[in-house]
Amino acid sequence: MGGRIDTFHDTLNNNEPIGPYRVWLKDQEMPGLAMSRSLGDQIAHSVGVSSLPEIKSQYIGINDKFVIIGSDGVWEFLSN
Repeated sequence: MGGRIDTFHDTLNNNEPIGPYRVWLKDQEMPGLAMSRSLGDQIAHSVGVSSLPEIKSQYIGINDKFVIIGSDGVWEFLSN
């Protein structure tokens, strides 16, 4: 779609990657979204970010103890 997926890079430390992967324009450091879904962001939409939600159904069983519902900020620090 004309964009790229990459992390921030630490220019002071051997160009080491920093943080999560983000959506960028092909030749510019914007918009830098750490998400794959967005509402109303025309720049991000132009490079493939969709506003359509990803929906997953999961049956809760007797052995399931809890459910965590969180934004991308939660999953940046917790694994699935």
